Amino acid sequence: YSSAGHPPPALLQRDGTVEFLDQATDPPLGARPQHAPRIQATTTFHEGALLALYTDGLIERRHEDIDTGLARLADSLTRHQGDDPETLADAVLTDLLPPEDATDDTALVIARL
Repeated sequence: YSSAGHPPPALLQRDGTVEFLDQATDPPLGARPQHAPRIQATTTFHEGALLALYTDGLIERRHEDIDTGLARLADSLTRHQGDDPETLADAVLTDLLPPEDATDDTALVIARL
């Protein structure tokens, strides 16, 4: 995997553990003045694991450490792990989006591997 400046994807294993894939973080595409190979990393997963890709609007809050938002995401994924990907996405959005005054756009994609 490789990340182009986005928050780390969350890999929810079938046993309920959540791993944030943060070992291959690179600047956004096109941000470097010259082409350079992208950093890549690998990880393992078992069939049925879930991968969550999201934007910072899902986890970041003003005056709050980003680790707090990542912990909220991991907790929500774990609590709703038995759901199908669409239902899980709805539950995560309900859990994590502020009820009002959202200050950033949010995107979330969940895929079963």
